[in-house]
Amino acid sequence: MSGAETVSVVGLGYVGLPLAMALAKHGPVLGFDISAERIAELKRGFDRTSEVTAAALALSTLELTDDPAKIDGSSVLIITVPTPVGGDNEPDLSAVVAASETVGAALQPGAIVVYESTVYPGVTEDICGPALERASGLVCGEDFFLGYSPERINPGDREHTVDRITKIVAGQTPEVVERLAAIYGAINGGDIHRAPDIRTAEAAKVIENAQRDINIAFVNEVAMILGRLEINASDVLDAANTKWNFLPFRPGLVGGHCIGVDPYYLAHAAEQAGHHPEIILAGRRINDGVGAYVADNVDAAMARETGRVLVLGLTFKENVPDLRNSKVIDVIAALTARGHAVDVYDPQADAGEAKAQYGLDLLASLDNARGYDAVVGAVRHREFEIFTADDLLRLGAADLVVADIKGMWRGLALPDGVRRWQL
Repeated sequence: MSGAETVSVVGLGYVGLPLAMALAKHGPVLGFDISAERIAELKRGFDRTSEVTAAALALSTLELTDDPAKIDGSSVLIITVPTPVGGDNEPDLSAVVAASETVGAALQPGAIVVYESTVYPGVTEDICGPALERASGLVCGEDFFLGYSPERINPGDREHTVDRITKIVAGQTPEVVERLAAIYGAINGGDIHRAPDIRTAEAAKVIENAQRDINIAFVNEVAMILGRLEINASDVLDAANTKWNFLPFRPGLVGGHCIGVDPYYLAHAAEQAGHHPEIILAGRRINDGVGAYVADNVDAAMARETGRVLVLGLTFKENVPDLRNSKVIDVIAALTARGHAVDVYDPQADAGEAKAQYGLDLLASLDNARGYDAVVGAVRHREFEIFTADDLLRLGAADLVVADIKGMWRGLALPDGVRRWQL
């Protein structure tokens, strides 16, 4: 990074914090978040996302603040705020627009504003640029410039960290592109792909997760078909995976802030352009329906009008505390609607966040968890992977149903009285 660059990262969540920490190793970086609680936690050395350790925070030169006035004068401002969908599955750009207004109020001539948030093509230039202009009184493309470098953070992934992956960069001018290539290249050894324009970079990001969503939808539908044929889907996939070019996807719940959301951004752009995206939306329908499908099968296996169900895992993926857009809640809601009493245990999740986001009171432990009619293995946390048959039997009644969504207990020998169901 050039010594002349002063960088502010706006939004210190799963994406912004690791990025700001990496950049701070190469120059002055300010990390800003609107949450005073978040900033206070980070200053104490606690990262609730578990992406950064207390030791790393203590050693970092990253400056932390919730005061927007402090970003005034930054030469490069990187916005990394969430871009979810609303209840109608339409893009919700309120956070990225609000962040643009905050940045615009502090924008100085000559600055570059870079967006990492996932959006559909055109958002950076057609929506964010004008928001910056209104807040700053400056002219986009003359007084300040736009850039885009899509995030590729995979929560909990210690291999594909921000300093070990290829970064796409795009900007309004060749000069902007080269400045961004130098900044991001400083943290990943110069592994930079220069996209020809911002819309191309936006489109590249949004199709990455749409592609993965469609592939998972395929194996989810295959699992549903094989279930009707009374064939174990995991056994079939194990056999198919012996072919060199078979894609190793597995069935499951598809949540989180990316795969379960980004296809709707691409679908929105397609509809605006006059094209109805059949495959993309079909994949979303299948994946959004998996929770109800699981609940139907658990309910059928229990063969009783009401029962007690223990759901193990609430986060959207294994071994992370991330509860955003978790589809486990669909299983819980569907089982509850069928009259069952559902308890949830997740040692990775924050109990306060579970209550705030989903209105759930998590079990503090499994010490007194007994007598359940069904145990649902919803998330493949390391704590659940190591369960023995005795661990499961201690939780259940004599005619226990073991529903293994992730196939993590396939190898366990269970007594004849236990009924087993696997996605």
